[in-house]
Amino acid sequence: MKRASLVIAAFGATALVLAGCSSNDSGTATPATSSAKSSAKSTTKAPPLDLSQFAQLPPVPAPAGATVDCSYPAAAGAAKTVNPPSATGVPAEGIVTVQLTTTVGPIGMDLNRTEAPCTVNSMVSLVEQKYFDNTPCHRLVTSPGLQILQCGDPSGKGTGGPGYGFDNEYPTTAFAEGDPKATLSAVYPRGTLAMANSGQPGSNGSQFFLVFEDSVLPPNYTVFGTIDEAGLATIEKVAAGGDDGSMPAGGGTPNTPVTIETAVVA
Repeated sequence: MKRASLVIAAFGATALVLAGCSSNDSGTATPATSSAKSSAKSTTKAPPLDLSQFAQLPPVPAPAGATVDCSYPAAAGAAKTVNPPSATGVPAEGIVTVQLTTTVGPIGMDLNRTEAPCTVNSMVSLVEQKYFDNTPCHRLVTSPGLQILQCGDPSGKGTGGPGYGFDNEYPTTAFAEGDPKATLSAVYPRGTLAMANSGQPGSNGSQFFLVFEDSVLPPNYTVFGTIDEAGLATIEKVAAGGDDGSMPAGGGTPNTPVTIETAVVA
């Protein structure tokens, strides 16, 4: 399956593109027309985005049971060889804490099984297989309305994944089929941990993004946990250095390089 590495969230005249590919296709992000560049080269700072015009994420649905079954079909473009996680009897309740040690500082993450049991199951499996160790965070965006650090591709190119994919979970699954609200951009709050994807079904893989300021996106990116305060402080140090503006979709490689040295289940 071909998976282009872009998804667009547009509001007014501003189009913000979250590039995140979990498989084999490098893709070419459609150039975005933006009122602000996230590059450190920019000399004009755009005004803050009025977030009150956007929806909040919906409530997290209660789990249907204590466990769920997941599906992780094979996908091309594995950046590192790993085994897919177990897909049956996956816990649908509880919090798993993962600690990232990075070259800039610690990032603690609480993974919420109730929000996204199949996603958390995959992430824990990848952590236990040391998939994220010595992996760069390849993309920083600091534009008003989209302020994220994106990680999870061992190749550092933004095109790699674990060799399998899986479907979206919350908030996508919180909407009934055909609900018009499912297409409306919503605020992903500061401290949110979410999966990057290509916009195609089943295109979640290993790439994730860390929201360090309230950001606006369509509810098509699986939320699977939160970032601790120490982690936000680490990300803010990276954000303060800006990026090189190298990505037509918005943002670029962080000017302050950040590499995940180790990831462990705490």
